Amino acid sequence: MTDHHRRQIATGLTAIVPAAGIGSRMGAECPKQYLPLAGKTILEHTLGCLLSHPAIAQVIVALAPHDGWFDALPIAADPRILRVEGGAERAYSVLNALQVASSDWVLVHDAARPCLCHGDLDVLIAAALTCDGAILGSRVRDTMKRTDAAGNIVATVEREQLWHALTPQMFPTVRLKRALEEGLALGASITDEASAMERAGFPVRMVEGRADNIKVTRPEDLSLAGLFLSQQA
Repeated sequence: MTDHHRRQIATGLTAIVPAAGIGSRMGAECPKQYLPLAGKTILEHTLGCLLSHPAIAQVIVALAPHDGWFDALPIAADPRILRVEGGAERAYSVLNALQVASSDWVLVHDAARPCLCHGDLDVLIAAALTCDGAILGSRVRDTMKRTDAAGNIVATVEREQLWHALTPQMFPTVRLKRALEEGLALGASITDEASAMERAGFPVRMVEGRADNIKVTRPEDLSLAGLFLSQQA
């Protein structure tokens, strides 16, 4: 692939945001992506970051069938946002979005990762276009332990070359669609897009990103995400 071809592909990209989950661990009255954070909802921060990047022309949001919150968001009126129905699992939501994606490559990003930086997007896009796809990650810094079912430590896991998988994850649209379809048909465990591509035999490049690209999962994550957003601003 020539540099000119890479530059052509790296414009007009489609970002997919699976946002059909309920986020039960937050214990909130609404799905976690609609919780307030620094004057907006978590989802608005996430979508705003993607839409403001010059390489992204469209964002496809996969919503729960009876989502009653999205239409009330000001950003929902942005003509670059396309909505599809989400599925019971993340893989089904992403697959539904892939059915209508028009670009050769797609980036899939968690709805509850509002602290993504454009610098990480730049590095990810550049890396992905040199191979079969890439994901953002952060190196494991803590000592890792493995336990048995009773919670007793049985081993210390070597942390060298061990990473936390983050998003976005960027892959060729057709290949990702095929990998998800094949994995789901066989009942494989698909925890993220990279796991589907790995299972299909494609090498996936790990790209080191910022550790503040956190996923809001528990109540204490909200204040931490707010701190990171204020620092980025």
